[in-house]
Amino acid sequence: MINECRELDCEERLKKLRLTTLETRRLRADLLEVFKILKGLEGIDSDRFFLRRIGVTRGHSLKLYKKSFRRDIAKYSFTNRICDEWNQLPEEIIQANTVNEFKSVIDPYLAKKRGLIWFL
Repeated sequence: MINECRELDCEERLKKLRLTTLETRRLRADLLEVFKILKGLEGIDSDRFFLRRIGVTRGHSLKLYKKSFRRDIAKYSFTNRICDEWNQLPEEIIQANTVNEFKSVIDPYLAKKRGLIWFL
């Protein structure tokens, strides 16, 4: 515990320390993993994880589609829960060439989207 933050509530602590919420950090990690899988940086075949359709689509060029499942356990799997968030990303973020470039553009995007003014 940091002594100066002892009396502050959680959100005020995050502001003072210039940190993001756990939810935002988890989302960032998930998006980063999807980026690495789709760009072939993980050594994993992306077709085994994600459903993609080739052709003209709205949004960016690496749009993902959800698979349909009958059981809840599969509905909330990594590949299904990340699709909506990934598809909302702008093209300039998706077209990053390296992991570090992706990180540098995703952080301000998530901060703005989540209203984390202090993080910018």
